[in-house]
Amino acid sequence: MLNKFIITSLLLFLSCFSLIAQDKDKKKKPITKDIVIDSITKVSNPINPLSPAKAAFYSAILPGLGQAYNKKYWKIPVVYAAIGTGVYFYVTNNKEYNRYRDAFKSRLAGNTNDEFFFDSQGNQLEEPRISIEGLERAQRLFRKNQEIALLVTIGLYALNIIDANVDAHLLQYNIDENLSLAPKYQFNDIDASSNIGLTLNFKF
Repeated sequence: MLNKFIITSLLLFLSCFSLIAQDKDKKKKPITKDIVIDSITKVSNPINPLSPAKAAFYSAILPGLGQAYNKKYWKIPVVYAAIGTGVYFYVTNNKEYNRYRDAFKSRLAGNTNDEFFFDSQGNQLEEPRISIEGLERAQRLFRKNQEIALLVTIGLYALNIIDANVDAHLLQYNIDENLSLAPKYQFNDIDASSNIGLTLNFKF
């Protein structure tokens, strides 16, 4: 019994001595924290949920401004060329419609002095170059073309807004080489034919 007590006391004494030694070692050595920086990790820009709305709003105020906000400057001349073409055809057809309408009104009033009663040299003709029925058909034609040009212009204006909105959405996606679409050419040795196509690569 005495032996067990002595052995137990010795074990407790050695344990306490070991703990005191460990505390002294901890006091001697400063505590350091190793910080590992991953040089491969790339912090992406935070997603701005208001960016697409801003781009669309800017394009609605002034066509091409949303494209400038998205830094797609090469699209600005395309936007103005498209909308400008629609406006040009609208103005041209509107001018021609008013021209034939004025002649038609003058003819209904019994006048014979509209532009179609004169030839290219300015000499008055006995019979007009265009009859009153022709004036009516011309008005319907240019009125229809005018409406089509207006609808096309409005559509191009709306497309300018949609393009700016979609571009702002796509600019916030992380697109890298893990997802790629590339052309592919393959030569067949058996029948000496060639195949051309596209390959879609997606890496996990």
